[in-house]
Amino acid sequence: MASRCTMQLRSLLNDKHTQFMFLLHLSCPGCSSVGYGAASEMGPLLVNDNGTGLEFNKFAWTREANLLFLESPAGVGFSYSNTTSDLDYIDDGFVAEDTYTFLKNWFNRFPQYRGHDFYIAGESYAGHYVPQLAELVYERNRHLEMKQRINLKGFIVGNAVTDDYYDEKGLVEFAWSHSVISDQLYKHVTNVCNFRTIFFTGECAHAMDLVYTQYDKIDIYNVYAPKCNTDQSAMSSSSGSTTEKTAKKNYKRLRMYSGYDPCYSIHIEDYLNRVDVQKSLHANISGWIKDRRWSICSNSIFENYNDNIFTVRPLYSKLVKTGLRVWVYSGDMDGRVPVIGSRYWVEALDLPIKSQWQPWYLNNQVAGRFIEYEGLTLATVRGAGHDVPQDKPAEALVLISSFLSDRQPPTRNS
Repeated sequence: MASRCTMQLRSLLNDKHTQFMFLLHLSCPGCSSVGYGAASEMGPLLVNDNGTGLEFNKFAWTREANLLFLESPAGVGFSYSNTTSDLDYIDDGFVAEDTYTFLKNWFNRFPQYRGHDFYIAGESYAGHYVPQLAELVYERNRHLEMKQRINLKGFIVGNAVTDDYYDEKGLVEFAWSHSVISDQLYKHVTNVCNFRTIFFTGECAHAMDLVYTQYDKIDIYNVYAPKCNTDQSAMSSSSGSTTEKTAKKNYKRLRMYSGYDPCYSIHIEDYLNRVDVQKSLHANISGWIKDRRWSICSNSIFENYNDNIFTVRPLYSKLVKTGLRVWVYSGDMDGRVPVIGSRYWVEALDLPIKSQWQPWYLNNQVAGRFIEYEGLTLATVRGAGHDVPQDKPAEALVLISSFLSDRQPPTRNS
């Protein structure tokens, strides 16, 4: 385990799989990959729609690969640090180093999996974590003997925070093109905001606050889905600017893979706060969760996180040249990290086009669209929001299968 912290791990291993996917799933810095990824998206057992038990997931990604769900950084979910100062200042570099240390020690403990093909996956802010970890693994491998290397083959990210300029530009354009904001507000934002700078001016911050305010009555993460009408908010804050508070509030993920329930995360919290469940998971054995409920997202991590990286786009320019398999996918109804911004930053990589923009299919329906560049594939999932495996589980399984098999999504209507 990492020297500075103890990270709770849930693994689902099957020696018949040649692929070995390491899954980093975070909706934003501070949210649980066990609570979201494992319990509500692509895990083999999902919390049911009232939080009383589990049900089998016929679209589990374990049908295609072994999965690891890692709670990261320390302090997220059931994970914790023995050094409280670790939680005072957390940034991307800290997370990458801790995660690499965990991986190195995990493979030392389970050497039988070292030779398996290894992939990294994640969504949302893992758009930072995944390529940063991939680069770190790649660079460290160069200085290790073959038998000590992690057999990294590629990575895949969904609705990924990547480049602040293109992501913010895409957010505003999506809000306007989907009738969330007025023509006047759109023009005002474009006039007062320079998204190429790290910090907003006061005028821009106010304008962006007006944009976020338009999402108060709908779900920014899926603009055509029902909104959870509850007072609970995992990411509420009493500090920071109005825009920052609104952004944190809007990071709350409320989605279900079927039988849609927009308040599903509340059911997950109810289930994972049960004493018998924690005992079965061998979680909270230190007893650190005593006077408060386990939360699917950690306010303290989110508020102390130093998001000081403006763009990770240069990592893509570097990593696609190494021969790693790189896919980017996007639910096209997400207003928080819209496909518009993702298309912008992928196009900005200026990669040669291998196959043109075209539809892919599932069950005689267009499931999305994709384009192949030399070294990178960009795919969309039609009708999905920010968390594609929850909104469109069958389509997500097809995508991950195509990625792992190194083939195009189905291009025939059958």
